[in-house]
Amino acid sequence: VQLQASGGGLVQAGGSLRLSCGAPGLTFSNYAVGWFRQAPGKERDVVATISGSGTTTEYTTSVNGRFTISRENAKNAVYLQMNNLKPEDTAVYYCAARRGGQDSRWSLYHYWGQGTLVTVSS
Repeated sequence: VQLQASGGGLVQAGGSLRLSCGAPGLTFSNYAVGWFRQAPGKERDVVATISGSGTTTEYTTSVNGRFTISRENAKNAVYLQMNNLKPEDTAVYYCAARRGGQDSRWSLYHYWGQGTLVTVSS
């Protein structure tokens, strides 16, 4: 099963983007979902995670207050609303799903999307 990530693009600093992640073939509510990102030459890092029910969310410190993760299980979709974007947010963004609870470690996620590129110009 491959997740489908979309919504990336080029935006100026201070702008907004909304990423979407679809999960055809999964009973999405059984899976915690994470958004991760990888900038050129850097390791893949967690951005935000959400529980299967959507009641619990966590964010990495650098995006707290700017990004919001949410989900609509009836549509098998998870979103990442990104506001007040900064050049340091530039990266390929991946969504991933795992059975059970949220985790910040990308290696514990079973299903991945193909990645969507976010570029923030200064």
